[in-house]
Amino acid sequence: MPLPATTRVAIVGAGPTGLTLALTLAKAGIDFVLLDRQAEGAGTSRAAVVHARTLEVLDELDPAAGAELIRRGRAVTRFRIRDGARPLAAVTFDGLPTAHSYALMVPQDQTEAVLLDRLRALGGDVHRPYEVTAVTQDADSAGVTLTTATGETLRAAYAVGADGMHSTVREAAGIGFTGSAYEESFVLADVAMDWAPGPAEVSLTFGAAGLTVVAPLPGSGRYRVVATVADAPAEPGLPFVQALLDARAPGQAAVTDVAWSSRFRVHHRVADHYRAGRLLLAGDAAHVHSPAGGQGMNTGIQDGYALGRALAAASTAGTADALDAYEATRRPIALRVVALTDRMTRIATTRNPALRAVRNALLPLLARIPALRRRLATELAELNYR
Repeated sequence: MPLPATTRVAIVGAGPTGLTLALTLAKAGIDFVLLDRQAEGAGTSRAAVVHARTLEVLDELDPAAGAELIRRGRAVTRFRIRDGARPLAAVTFDGLPTAHSYALMVPQDQTEAVLLDRLRALGGDVHRPYEVTAVTQDADSAGVTLTTATGETLRAAYAVGADGMHSTVREAAGIGFTGSAYEESFVLADVAMDWAPGPAEVSLTFGAAGLTVVAPLPGSGRYRVVATVADAPAEPGLPFVQALLDARAPGQAAVTDVAWSSRFRVHHRVADHYRAGRLLLAGDAAHVHSPAGGQGMNTGIQDGYALGRALAAASTAGTADALDAYEATRRPIALRVVALTDRMTRIATTRNPALRAVRNALLPLLARIPALRRRLATELAELNYR
């Protein structure tokens, strides 16, 4: 697609956050340009759960998008927590005050495909490959400089960084990204296997070696495995994943294929601000955290919707008040998500024998309290962020 010279909103990054923002602006009739440095969208699953609040947002934004995601996904109503083979607690989503009382397991590439299809139905698309290397702003507009064969420049009233943890927009804005990295590294693998607990629940297994999560994916015998591992190959293969599950869930898994895998480190950080003049942040450019609970993509999609509405309101009102309200509303939510996922990660990955014993004794007792079970389910579903 040829790059226009000007636009109202330049969006850098066409992941779920950027696509949701673009779709929101398209629905509101606001001119935008959506840019991504990749020649095509990623074909890997990465994030794999869409929570209830995100489905509610899609119901408001574009019901067809939500309906298509539900069609492609697998609804799961229970998270089961174990220490080895010993059940400790269960978190259930059925009965929550929402039309979507479940966690929808669906790979991120499918989520992106659905959002892009809906954007294209409204006449929008992604400009690829355009890597933003510099961002400047003056009193009247944000100037975005793109690295292309011809050195094109795009001028916009606002520029949004939805370009991930290493955001060029955030760095250009001079916004700090406060936090640190976890000591543990994580392994992620999408596999085909026979799994004894079955596809009706997400399993979170504690152990002396670390945390292991097994979640069902759409399709027969397809699962997502996430685990903390001290030392792992960059792309863990079938023997590695099988050995890991044999050690942490003996006799429970028989892996027959690894469709995709990776090794990564996790940070917990929140941008000091979401706005610097005409530069704004959303998604992983604004907050990153542990994958515990599957909160990341969901919080980013909700950012994109909230920011799109704020930009539309600012355009209508001719003032930036709605953009100030965007930061005031969404940044506290990110801080809350980071705090929740940090607590979950530290509880799950502790190697202190005394702390593990206390954890394993307390969790079954706390799980018997209906109010606590419901509170955790509501928090994981992000229904408190309405």
